[in-house]
Amino acid sequence: MRIGELARRTGVSERSLRYYETQGLLAAERTPGGHRDYPEPAVDRVIRIQELYAAGLHSEKIRQLLPCMRDQDGGPSAIATPRLVEDLTAERDRIDRMIADLVRSRDTLDEVIRTARDS
Repeated sequence: MRIGELARRTGVSERSLRYYETQGLLAAERTPGGHRDYPEPAVDRVIRIQELYAAGLHSEKIRQLLPCMRDQDGGPSAIATPRLVEDLTAERDRIDRMIADLVRSRDTLDEVIRTARDS
């Protein structure tokens, strides 16, 4: 599929798809005319990339992680390493800390809202 169709099917801009390619996150064949031609699994790959970015991972970490994931279900592949598990555990711990910080902020706002309503 061409880049425009991949962008439409994933909701990701063509510019982002080109960026993913330069970062080694996504690969495309080239047509004789030089156009990018993505295989069908690229849809799942782009969705997975978006999920990992949303989780706060940076492109280098995503590039390391993607070969160890299956695009269809996101489960670990046979090439996942103990080092990858350590890295991902650290990322999950970082996300947990961010969630705890957000919950504290929300609780503070709830307190202010209650106080303001009661006034």
